[in-house]
Amino acid sequence: MSDIAVTALALKQAQTLHSAQIAMTRKQHEMEMDLVSMLADAVRNAPAPQGMGLQIDKRA
Repeated sequence: MSDIAVTALALKQAQTLHSAQIAMTRKQHEMEMDLVSMLADAVRNAPAPQGMGLQIDKRA
């Protein structure tokens, strides 16, 4: 009977650890996606470098 209890306890501990790892991975992914979004917005809103994007030079 104690073998079953020990096995059940070990499985419960492993499940708790796995759930915590999943939660941490999910939060890390959310933070990385927020960073990517922030960088993409900054690049999208940045003005074009001087001499680019305002006129088309058809002589080239």
